[in-house]
Amino acid sequence: MSGVENRDSVPGVGAFVDQGRRFVLASPTAMPQASTFLWNRKMLLQLNCRGYATAQFMQPEPAKYAHAPTLEARTFMQPEQPYYAHHPGRFVYVRDEDSGSLFSAPHAPVNRVPDEFAFSVGAGDVAWTVHCHGIELEMRVRLAAEDVAELWSVRVRNVSGRRRRISVYPYFPVGYMSWMNQAGRYSPELGGIVCSSVTPYQKVADWFRQRDFKDLTVLLHERAPDAWEANQSAFEGEGGLHAPDSVVRRETLACGDALYETPTTALQYRLVLEADQEEELRFLFGPAHDEAEVRELRGRHLSAEGFAAAEAATARYLGEGAGCVRIESPDAWLDHFTNRWLPRQVYYHGDSNRLTTDPQTRNFLQDHMGMAYLRPSTARASFLHALSQQAADGAMPDGILLVDGAELKYINQVPHTDHCVWLPVCLQAYLDETGDDAILDEVVAGSDGHSATVAERVDRAMHWLLAQRDERGLSYIAQGDWCDPMNMVGWKGRGVSGWLSLATAHALRLWADISARRGRPDAAFREGADAFNEAVNQHLWDGDWYGRGITDDGVVFGVRADSEGRIYLNPQSWAMLSGAADEARRSKLLHAVDDQLVSPYGAAMLDPPYTGMREDVGRLTQKFPGSAENGAVYNHAAAFYLHALYRAGESDRAWQVLRAMLPGPDPQDCLQRGQLPVFVPNYYRGAWRLHPRTAGRSSQLFNTGTAAWLYRCLVEDLFGLRGEGQALRIAPQLPSHWNSARASRRFRGAQVELEVERVAGVQAMRVHVDGELLADGLLQPVESGRSYRVRVELPLAGYSAA
Repeated sequence: MSGVENRDSVPGVGAFVDQGRRFVLASPTAMPQASTFLWNRKMLLQLNCRGYATAQFMQPEPAKYAHAPTLEARTFMQPEQPYYAHHPGRFVYVRDEDSGSLFSAPHAPVNRVPDEFAFSVGAGDVAWTVHCHGIELEMRVRLAAEDVAELWSVRVRNVSGRRRRISVYPYFPVGYMSWMNQAGRYSPELGGIVCSSVTPYQKVADWFRQRDFKDLTVLLHERAPDAWEANQSAFEGEGGLHAPDSVVRRETLACGDALYETPTTALQYRLVLEADQEEELRFLFGPAHDEAEVRELRGRHLSAEGFAAAEAATARYLGEGAGCVRIESPDAWLDHFTNRWLPRQVYYHGDSNRLTTDPQTRNFLQDHMGMAYLRPSTARASFLHALSQQAADGAMPDGILLVDGAELKYINQVPHTDHCVWLPVCLQAYLDETGDDAILDEVVAGSDGHSATVAERVDRAMHWLLAQRDERGLSYIAQGDWCDPMNMVGWKGRGVSGWLSLATAHALRLWADISARRGRPDAAFREGADAFNEAVNQHLWDGDWYGRGITDDGVVFGVRADSEGRIYLNPQSWAMLSGAADEARRSKLLHAVDDQLVSPYGAAMLDPPYTGMREDVGRLTQKFPGSAENGAVYNHAAAFYLHALYRAGESDRAWQVLRAMLPGPDPQDCLQRGQLPVFVPNYYRGAWRLHPRTAGRSSQLFNTGTAAWLYRCLVEDLFGLRGEGQALRIAPQLPSHWNSARASRRFRGAQVELEVERVAGVQAMRVHVDGELLADGLLQPVESGRSYRVRVELPLAGYSAA
């Protein structure tokens, strides 16, 4: 709560501190869903400001070690995750043994209004500081770098100015572990509460698959407690979580166990603190397979030295994912977000693969497009791995299997038709960033038993896309394209996607350019792109914008005749990228987007949202109006639009879209979104005309392909430092209200220091490198190890050469 930098502060909300390394939220109720996340390569932990938590680890499929109090779905987290009294969380009760007053940290379950509160989010740790009843309590968590383990410290300080007798109760609920077998007990030998279970199964074969599972959940302590409770019902009694009987009515916990009863982990420390005296306690919470593993976890981590080692290892790990650019602009929140937080999110996606064993192919490729800017070697290996699973006919699978024994699950069992598109789209970004054209000659052994170079495999993918056309020349959609829930447009085998047709045209053009640069045949791809664009213009241009597709029954949708879902964003974006939209069409569609889709919270995915099932579109229309793909500000789609706007030179429109992805700095905007500026969420609620009360609300989902695209746009377009063949193209597109900006860019081993300024009398952009005018804006060659000073002068805003 100290050290707040005014420039970075939003009154009533919070502030970036420590030069943007942390964001501190100052209230547990102003943005009650505000959240963040921590991860390592084996686990993920989402935490919100009130103490609720959702954790997942890999064994090897995603699993949990802290559950809901009843049988739950196996999904990790939901959009706008609902929290409830017994939601899993990490809490500490504090009771004054003389007055009986009670509060809990961070806020739930007691929900006592604190005198002061801070939810401090860092890259590798999260901390809460709560002042209540003359006691300051700080909870802090970090993860073990290589183990599935939460490392918690609880520091209690007496700030009342008098001697205090208090009891402190760390309470980490475990929930309903298993209908087959669950229990809980305190183990003095292991030093903590051990909750055991058997993961339910029916088939004999499953036993051999899961007999090594981590079916124990443990709360280990460094300092022995005065008492404990391992039974959830006994802990709560009749008082419930707001005033548990065992805390409010008993002097000490009962040291009970749970025998096929819902277990929990609660400890009690009876402390006598003089004025200003403090105590610090350390705990480990997580899963384990057996007692031997519990002892190993304790030995490795549960000490001051172990915690320090974990923090240092995490810092090194996060450092491996540092971004390639640092910016200095008139927008302090954008600077911190770009310099520290957005690359962290990109790194999470690319290095953990979203903690799944079968990421969707489109997600996998786009996530690793982002890794091209952070750690190109990982991106390279991932592209090769994905191509190794290409089918003999050129199709890409719906998901990429990452480990032996993994299977395509859930959405990856539904046929989608867009995966091949992402190969040239993502490869182009990789090639621009690295200049690594040699990847195109890499031989990839496929799961089909055949070997082919990367270039040959992408050729096959493009020919597969060319073959998947109907008699009009439009792309079949099957049970979905990029938009998963658009599952009934083409399930009978006839429906087509306008977006996919345009995306295919764009992909073909990109691949044709790459092929031509390498001296490879490109004509078929260019002709194919032209044919797709022509077909879309003939069948889906609606006079002012492009329609979304044509159903199995031949109905064009996403057009003015529709009362709901009248206009979709994606076809407009990709028509600009593919070249289908000439200047006249582009002008019309941009105005249509401005008029119908741009809201105070960004560009919506479609409008008006559907209010009921439309059986020739699919389950998209069943989602609540304004949520997710049904009319939200779906940031992944908005990022495509952003990319298209920059490539069209629409810098002010692009800025409006880009800045809307980040909350603030207006306080009311922050409160309405409820989103911390430390990750870009999957979506903000749309339907701002239909449901203004909830419009703008964040999904709090940090899994999104947006991150990679947003980072790309910031680096390559807003600051205009984009690779092109063996050169670096310098062409920043500042919004007209910025007079200057700076950036420091790492590029192929060189360092580029960029200064951009609007200058009176300048009629067109001028680029100087180390004092020499660069007429074409192309810096080449770029020498590794060298530093370049680049100055770009722009005309004043409003200047017209005419």
